[in-house]
Amino acid sequence: MKFVFLIAFIGILGALAAAGFFMLRKGRGDSKRSPNMARALALRVALSVALFLIILLSWKLGWIQPTGLPVRS
Repeated sequence: MKFVFLIAFIGILGALAAAGFFMLRKGRGDSKRSPNMARALALRVALSVALFLIILLSWKLGWIQPTGLPVRS
């Protein structure tokens, strides 16, 4: 399960890096920017939501357990 989380997190960071690249890249020949940055950011949001849902589903199915902080009485 940790492998799935790691791959999703790397995908999120990759999409963020791609959006930054497209933001800094100048348009060639025309003054309009391509929608690549918006697509990369939309992909990042979709991957983040999917990762959250996978974590929630994994917790509900008992595949992962929250550790939390120890409670003092």
